[in-house]
Amino acid sequence: MRLADATWTDADAAAVDVVFLPVGSTEQHGPHAPLGTDAFTAETVAERAADAYDGTAVVAPTVSVGVSEEHRQFTGTLWVAPDTFRSYVRDTVASLAHHGWTDVVVVNGHGGNVPALGEVCATISRHDDAYAVPFTWFDAVGDHASDMGHAGPLETAFLRHVDPELIREDRIDAARAGASERWGEWVSGTNLAHDSAEFSENGVVGDPGEDTADRGAELLSLAVDSLCDLADAVVERADDPVPHR
Repeated sequence: MRLADATWTDADAAAVDVVFLPVGSTEQHGPHAPLGTDAFTAETVAERAADAYDGTAVVAPTVSVGVSEEHRQFTGTLWVAPDTFRSYVRDTVASLAHHGWTDVVVVNGHGGNVPALGEVCATISRHDDAYAVPFTWFDAVGDHASDMGHAGPLETAFLRHVDPELIREDRIDAARAGASERWGEWVSGTNLAHDSAEFSENGVVGDPGEDTADRGAELLSLAVDSLCDLADAVVERADDPVPHR
């Protein structure tokens, strides 16, 4: 059930097992992919998983602005501070828990959100009336995960499968030409670059032209299966906090 499409009486009547809260970003994805890529991919994985889940899963409205200041040199990028993001996610989960929906998976599509999500989900689970865990879809696609860049092969293939009109195929050559091979500028195990513009001319990391919609279909299937497995584990997990040793 998509919460935004339901009435309050629909929501009240539903026997909800788990809530998927999609979070993404509004940030540059090169010259060929939309600013809303991370929010769109997270929402798509959440919705497809809700359809496939053997139970009742609610998909909450997407949090579409995230921790994205690393892309600030590219027009259209929006961001909030990590504290703001954590507070927004925590308050949203608290409102879900108020209705008795206490098992929440935060479905993430943006790498920059990962540290804040790990922190806030731990805080929620330790101190609030809910249990929350983060799930980043591109980390849950098996061996494909090693190819994750930024607006590179995985995200581009995903969009080619789900909504090919979102990809400006006539700009793929330009995207390739300005891309970097890896994220960051590394010395002695340390990334010297704080912003993507320091190492990528157009914001792209990886080759967005090498993969097709077929790979995108496999990515979506793997992510959905992984999310359903995680939802089962969250629902089946004992709610009581671990006692003091």
